Amino acid sequence: MATIKWRFESKKDVERVALLAVKPPRTSKGVVEEHLEELAFLVRTAGGNPVFSVIQRLPHPHPRTFLGKGRLDEVRERVKKEQIDTVVCDEELSPSQIRNLEQTLECKILDRTLVILDIFARHARTAEARIQVELAQLQYMLPRLTRLWTHLSRQKGGIGLRGPGEKEIETDRRIIRNQIAVLKKRLARVQTQRKTRRNQRQAKVRVALVGYTNVGKTTILNALTGAAKLAENKLFATLDTTVKQVVVDGVPFLLSDTVGFIRKLPTHLVESFKSTLAEAREADVIVHVVDMSHPAYPDQIKAVNEILHSLGMDQKVVWMVGNKIDQAEQLPEENALNRFVLGTSEPPLLMSALREDDLRRLRKALRRIVEKVYEERYPYVIKTIYGRYPDASGADGVRLA
Repeated sequence: MATIKWRFESKKDVERVALLAVKPPRTSKGVVEEHLEELAFLVRTAGGNPVFSVIQRLPHPHPRTFLGKGRLDEVRERVKKEQIDTVVCDEELSPSQIRNLEQTLECKILDRTLVILDIFARHARTAEARIQVELAQLQYMLPRLTRLWTHLSRQKGGIGLRGPGEKEIETDRRIIRNQIAVLKKRLARVQTQRKTRRNQRQAKVRVALVGYTNVGKTTILNALTGAAKLAENKLFATLDTTVKQVVVDGVPFLLSDTVGFIRKLPTHLVESFKSTLAEAREADVIVHVVDMSHPAYPDQIKAVNEILHSLGMDQKVVWMVGNKIDQAEQLPEENALNRFVLGTSEPPLLMSALREDDLRRLRKALRRIVEKVYEERYPYVIKTIYGRYPDASGADGVRLA
């Protein structure tokens, strides 16, 4: 039986958090611990302080209390002793699980999904991102109203307030459904505007940076375009898709940065952010950026490939770039990424976005890949490229030697 395991240093004056996870029989303890490390990173990104974690071996989470009764009693004592404010579970919880855990532990209960939603809400900057996050939050909230509003099971009463007999919880559900419908219409208008802008760029090859969150996609975008987009060592530091024109040795293309992926990405978010991911879905080339310094990078690649497959993007030209090799404990082998390649003959590239020599190799490889796409799909454009950009620069392009 797994025991409570201390994993994090305690800090004062921030929300103190305990993490709970279940280890199924066929999942190694190392994998569960790595998932908890990622959950701790999520909690820190959201502004909390992970104090300790608990892992229990179970075939599946307990349907009523997530953990077994004995282990939950241990957690309750530890929560009181350590003055824990919030307990976060590494799986999406049902309304009854949340309610039962709150009654037992007497503190705020969250799941992985709600932490991710909170981070997205903190980092949303544009109107589109805010709509997407609010839509995902409402979709998450709808089936959990009984937990959020315990008074809603009572009938409205009082003079003039009896109404036709509709319960308050049903009223709130109707209000949320109406809000969801309004947000979907607003998001559809934004999607139409984005599609119009994409249609105006049909004659240019489009390259999209995708990958797990915090792998360095924005740093690469900044290095290639000279942009000053926010790049931090935090999960989901940026949510909004940015599209920039780049010119490498006379070959122009459009480069976009997308929201990062993560294991157990909430379905609500995948659905809500499809308009943002449309830039990647309609790209000619997908550059899958991998953090080679992360010990679980193969699992991260698998998670991203699964999302690419679900979005129908795995049939595109997918080129893998291993980033952060300067931070890796040992230098990865040159063929470390070959077994993960999805759909291009271009060999994977190992690099660091902080080294100019590596960026130069990245630009050369991108130029080769983009030029092939031009020759296959836009032959009439490739014939005029060098005349249009005689000095590897453009009126609205970014010159890269």
